[in-house]
Amino acid sequence: MKLYGYFRSSAAFRVRIALNLKNLEYDSAFIHLPRGDQSKAEFLGVNPQGLVPALETDRDTLIQSLAIIEYLDETHPEPPLLPGDAVGRARVRALAAIVACDIHPLNNLRVLRYLHRSLGHDEAALEIWYNHWIASGFRALEQLLADGDKTGRFCHGDEPGLADIALVPQVVNADRYRLDLAPYPTITRIFDTCMQLDAFAAAHPQQQPDRGT
Repeated sequence: MKLYGYFRSSAAFRVRIALNLKNLEYDSAFIHLPRGDQSKAEFLGVNPQGLVPALETDRDTLIQSLAIIEYLDETHPEPPLLPGDAVGRARVRALAAIVACDIHPLNNLRVLRYLHRSLGHDEAALEIWYNHWIASGFRALEQLLADGDKTGRFCHGDEPGLADIALVPQVVNADRYRLDLAPYPTITRIFDTCMQLDAFAAAHPQQQPDRGT
């Protein structure tokens, strides 16, 4: 398998975690997002959307991080990333979607560039924007996790899964933009638990070969 990604992409970060949890080997192709590699014809031939991650398998090229992760879970079922019951799967998918569908799309690079380059907002305004949407999502996540009877050491039970894979990169982003995480003790606890695992720690942006490029 070949993973097209960028060290700071939280969506690629999710897929790296999933690959590590599944103990799957893969090659990396680095797409430098700030430099615009995602808009070049070569990469658009891989993913016409011009976004990372993309995962090449021996059968096809897959896009969209959550779809890729569910593919990995279906084709390599151990350890499972989703619960065995329908209600549990719905809960985990909903927790992951709060991050991947509600928080992250408002804060990714192309949105921030549009706010800065096209609308003229400065870095201070971008930080306010960025943290507003993380805090909005984290307030809901914190309540759902703190009050949920299925929350254990991780977002759902005592083994890491899809919700944790989505959560951890967003906490890293929040820390990068200096969001105060004190109001989210359950999120912080789960993050700290995840980062004790090699699968999460090795996927961290600062551990990637293209860091600093």
